[in-house]
Amino acid sequence: MNNKKVNGLALSSVMLCFFAMGFVDLVGIASNYVKHDLALSDSMANALPGLVFFWFLIFSVPTGVLMNKIGRKRTVLLSLVVTVASLLLPLLGENFYVMLVAFSLLGIGNAIMQTSLNPLVSTVVRGGHLASTLTFGQFIKAIASFMAPYIATWGSLHAIPDLGLSWRVLFPIYMVVGVIATLFLFYTPIDESNEGATVPRELPGVRAQFAACFKLLARPVVLLSFLGIMCHVGIDVGTNTTAPKILIERLGMTLDEAAFATSFYFIFRTIGCFTGSMLLRVLNNRLFFAISVAMMALAMCGFLIGHDKVVLYTSIALVGYGNSNVFSLIFAQALKSEPEQQNEVSGLMIMGLFGGTVFPLLMGFFTDMTHTVAAAVVVMAVGVAYLATYTGRIKN
Repeated sequence: MNNKKVNGLALSSVMLCFFAMGFVDLVGIASNYVKHDLALSDSMANALPGLVFFWFLIFSVPTGVLMNKIGRKRTVLLSLVVTVASLLLPLLGENFYVMLVAFSLLGIGNAIMQTSLNPLVSTVVRGGHLASTLTFGQFIKAIASFMAPYIATWGSLHAIPDLGLSWRVLFPIYMVVGVIATLFLFYTPIDESNEGATVPRELPGVRAQFAACFKLLARPVVLLSFLGIMCHVGIDVGTNTTAPKILIERLGMTLDEAAFATSFYFIFRTIGCFTGSMLLRVLNNRLFFAISVAMMALAMCGFLIGHDKVVLYTSIALVGYGNSNVFSLIFAQALKSEPEQQNEVSGLMIMGLFGGTVFPLLMGFFTDMTHTVAAAVVVMAVGVAYLATYTGRIKN
């Protein structure tokens, strides 16, 4: 009975950590408000979400080494502390450089958390319930993702500058939740030595791991999967940041009105995660992947030519649903291609989240150059086109 109670507490604390993992998605709406407040160009504004995902390139593999030295729970706790610090900084200043540091810390904390939280779940949950628990964790994460624009918009509409109430109310609210998640996990006993846990094998040094990871890029399936992950995340972050701009440019909405587009996107991503797990039981992987890419292709067409509210919101829904299961399908394909080196492949695929840096920077550059947000859509469309070519690599 005591074990059941401890496991229940452990599971609850881990689920709250998944909510904290979703804080990273505030960068989309936050970058739009920062651009408005500081009169930034698209290139400068898009550097903020780009900087967040840059750190996945640096921290994913070293986090594996750290987990072996200090344990999974302590590694997740470290990620939470860094995340809380990132949410505190914007309360101390509003200039561009403060935001750069804050977003960097948010990216570092999330890179550590993404790498260490899933293994911690395997310590808490045994047997055949692991996959369903991870899926539920992604649902919890999505709640934080689509709540962020609502909170920011509420703060903006009820702004009281003298009291510090503006869209930035998002940061103290999420910071408080982050502190609660940190304390909850810290005081929750989790036995990482139990027989049901999947203990990672001893890893070599950081340099050796980086060398082993990059060596795998010489293998076609791994390289193509790595590029596929980059495109998936680039489209995800790109839609997150660009959808409100499209509504502002095409429909003349204010930023507060257009902010709902980000929440709308994450709502359909969440729906896609759940229904996708059921559809994959009756559809083969390649067909489902092809349908997903087709939905995103239709969305890009809608973004390029649509000037109607229904068309644009339908496009947001299509890319949200279509992109929701792409990561898991590519990730699974990459792991199956190298069964003897799954740790290295996993680290490399997490590094692929660096696409969240590359795409926003290119989108911002071309938008500034052409003075239209359609240029950013073209960059995302290139990513969709690549995923279409990857379809043949998906095995059933």
